[in-house]
Amino acid sequence: MQNVDSLIQARWLVTVDPQDNVFENYSVVIDNGKITDILPTAKALISYKANNNYQRHSHVLMPGLINSHTHTPMSLFRGLADDLPLHEWLTRHIWPAEQKWVSPEFVKDGAELAIAEMLKSGTTCFNDMYFYSDVIARSSVKTGIRAVIGLIVLEFPTIWAQTPDEYISKGVAIHDEYKSSARISTAWAPHAPYTVSDKSLAKIRTLADELEIPLHIHLHETRQEIEDAFKDTGGRPFARLDSLGLLGPGLIAVHMTQLTTDEMQIGAANNINVVHCPASNMKLASGFCPVVELLDAGVNVSLGTDGCASNNNLDLFGEMKLAALLAKVHMLDAKVLAAPQVLRMATINGAKALGLESKIGSIELGKEADLITLDMTEAGAMPVYNPVSHLVYSTSHSQVTDVWVAGKILLKQHELMTIDLAEIAEKAYVWSNKISI
Repeated sequence: MQNVDSLIQARWLVTVDPQDNVFENYSVVIDNGKITDILPTAKALISYKANNNYQRHSHVLMPGLINSHTHTPMSLFRGLADDLPLHEWLTRHIWPAEQKWVSPEFVKDGAELAIAEMLKSGTTCFNDMYFYSDVIARSSVKTGIRAVIGLIVLEFPTIWAQTPDEYISKGVAIHDEYKSSARISTAWAPHAPYTVSDKSLAKIRTLADELEIPLHIHLHETRQEIEDAFKDTGGRPFARLDSLGLLGPGLIAVHMTQLTTDEMQIGAANNINVVHCPASNMKLASGFCPVVELLDAGVNVSLGTDGCASNNNLDLFGEMKLAALLAKVHMLDAKVLAAPQVLRMATINGAKALGLESKIGSIELGKEADLITLDMTEAGAMPVYNPVSHLVYSTSHSQVTDVWVAGKILLKQHELMTIDLAEIAEKAYVWSNKISI
């Protein structure tokens, strides 16, 4: 028998591989943080001796979820300014609150609260955009989660930086610090076309090419954004980014609720990535991302939650169900955006958007062991006829029992292994008392 680090046995194995294979009574073998074998459990038990043998015989074993758009420290603003449209929510509530409260301590506590929530709900990788991104990176390292750290850029001064050049300089320093990290990578994160100038966007585009990292930006989020752009520039933001050479496989465009057919075709021709945030778009009444049309055109579409201030959670299982149902009612066609396609949006499509598809997003030999298990014996989860459709339409985040990132278990039988949840809860309580005054 071959000695290995871990063996995970499961009733159902949902691979999200190129064939969307689903197996029953299968096991995954992990050694040195990677998936080294995928085989029937009966064969695994006579072939391998594992240091850690996880028997999850009533569970689904699947790739960890990938949250393609977050603002993790904003977990401390959860519920602060509900039932408002984006512009009023942002300019009259969120930005003033950030100006008053954001600090390294705020960012650390908020990021760790968000990471705890994501791990407990099955997310193993997130793509972030916020101030003090160096602090978020350190919290990610400390907790063991995989993260793409946004190198935020704005045109105006904030507590993080005073000028676009200072934002960029700080971003380069953070990228250099983590460029050899196994679990932390970076992406340029200019906030939006309306908060970043052409000069800064052009500089960021050049640096993104040089450093070979993605560019993550809010784009075409609301009708007002389009109308304001016409007043200010005489054109649409998408065309502006095209003229600056930003459309390409490294572009991660978030929200995209206001798109023409031509824009979708141009996006497909340039291999851009779109992040769909259904709950946030609905709550802020921003609009509807034309997911089916984008996918049909050949655009890679993944899922994001946005921040807790506009969602108000980081639950990708909820986003999967919303995405599927919204597409069906929008197209008046129950067949569109079927469960396997939605599951890919929450896993391998997110990996592709982040440039990590060779490492994570599916259960395949040689990939990093970023995995989760879900208990299917809860009352609301039985019976199981089709595990993939079950994951999209019936599964709750509370069914997530175990989470591994690079083979290391971070959630074991619902218990966080690298995070003191009681300590985080106490800090969240302290912050809520401060902010609510």
